[in-house]
Amino acid sequence: MELRQLRYFVAVVEEANFTRAAARLHVAQPGVSAQIRQLERELGQALLDRSGGSVTPTEVGEAVLPYARAALAAVEDVRGTVAEFTGLLRGQVTIGMISGAAADGFDVAALLADFHDAHPRVEISLTEDSSERMLAAVRRGELDLAVLGVAGDTPPPDLDLQVVIDEPLVAAVAPGDPLLARVTGTSLPLAALHDRPLISLPRGTGVRGVLDRAFAGHGIRPRIAFEAATPVVLARLAARGLGVAVVPDLPAGAAEALGLVVLRLTDPEPRGKVALAWRRTGPPSPAARALLAHLRAALPEPAA
Repeated sequence: MELRQLRYFVAVVEEANFTRAAARLHVAQPGVSAQIRQLERELGQALLDRSGGSVTPTEVGEAVLPYARAALAAVEDVRGTVAEFTGLLRGQVTIGMISGAAADGFDVAALLADFHDAHPRVEISLTEDSSERMLAAVRRGELDLAVLGVAGDTPPPDLDLQVVIDEPLVAAVAPGDPLLARVTGTSLPLAALHDRPLISLPRGTGVRGVLDRAFAGHGIRPRIAFEAATPVVLARLAARGLGVAVVPDLPAGAAEALGLVVLRLTDPEPRGKVALAWRRTGPPSPAARALLAHLRAALPEPAA
């Protein structure tokens, strides 16, 4: 049994196709087929079902698959560990990030670029998604790290978090909004929004989770009129009089530029938090562990 046979087997399963697997591996398709047939002869069992429109693992193949992946991962760990000692860190790191995070008090692009300059042989894969889906992906090992919004005060038992932003949520409204007639000062009880059309981040985001929990505590079902992926879009919708935007605290200059009135929410005071998340057992590869250490040292502490 050879490592390349296991690598070919895993690629075919993941691509569900010999041709696509060969293209991914940068080898000829007949070579992939021949190596997998040789592996099957050695094991005495068919690992792949080739009878349908796509290639799928047999029952034996399904049982073998996690061991094949573990063997390949172990080899990468050996290479990565040696690379750590020789100063030639290499490998691949997958990191997820919520939309707009790069503009929220830290420059993720610059941090990743600095890491790449120090470790040019590490391939970094960056994706954007909702906080809810990224939490699940970190748990499954599909992401090594994620910068995401968190709704609760206690981290999940299998994950570690480093909070990098912790700020109050505010209600942003256009100057003529009827809500202002009921407001005294610069704060607003959350329950006062019960009958207003709201503009919010989508479900699955940390801010939306915080907002939904806060309303549920009052027994209120919020009227969500508009959803958008970034706070700046929510603020622009509010500026056009389409409802009340519930967003993380806006800089004074940004609110003034849009002509918005910003009211701090109270009773309770919901807060929007952004955190760096990783599995409690730590990322599996030396490259991912090095990037985690780099980000933890460079990301800012939340403002008081």
